Amino acid sequence: MHMSDGIISAPASVLFWAVAVVGIGIAIWRAGTELDERTAPMAGLVAAFVFAVQMINFPILPGVSGHLLGGALAAILVGPYTGALCIAIVLTVQSLLFADGGLTALGANITNMALVGTAAGYAVAVALRPLLAHRGDGGIGVLAFVSAWCATVLAASMFVVEYAIGGSAVTSLHTVAAYMLGTHALIGVGEGIITAFTVVAVARARPDLVYLLRSQPARSKREGVASI
Repeated sequence: MHMSDGIISAPASVLFWAVAVVGIGIAIWRAGTELDERTAPMAGLVAAFVFAVQMINFPILPGVSGHLLGGALAAILVGPYTGALCIAIVLTVQSLLFADGGLTALGANITNMALVGTAAGYAVAVALRPLLAHRGDGGIGVLAFVSAWCATVLAASMFVVEYAIGGSAVTSLHTVAAYMLGTHALIGVGEGIITAFTVVAVARARPDLVYLLRSQPARSKREGVASI
């Protein structure tokens, strides 16, 4: 959900700019553990794909638009830190070149979508991996769908938190929360379907390019050695 300038107060904008800078700084520091000859090209493709789908948006509230987020997709395919960087780059380009989301609100948008959305999507995917990743395309599809839906709703919840801290519009917090969460519960269904189809397609063609799945054999091997 892109937030325009003026939705939250100046002090709140500064606060979430600081959160975004710290979060992206950590992502830059840790992305080196994820990037290799397979992840780096995939990261570029993921960023381009997310940029394209995010350009299709529609108004939800005055100054706020809804669209697919892509955080869970990015995290599953290229890792949580690299995924957060991909989403942050997309949001920055959209804000600077296409005026899609305000510049003062960019910190809040990065916090919502690049940090919270990506982290939530990856956390849910990791939690579901032992139960579903070994069940073929169906299991991977369910994992991706649930992860994307949860990431979308939690990112919308972070918007509500930001509005509660420094909302400067006249709309009540209760109305904003009900509308944002209800709308993004529906958007999450579409996000989940697109994420599931995309992840399953990549896993079928090149499972070694799916970051979430690449670490599974290594862990299983270590566990087998430990049991011996």
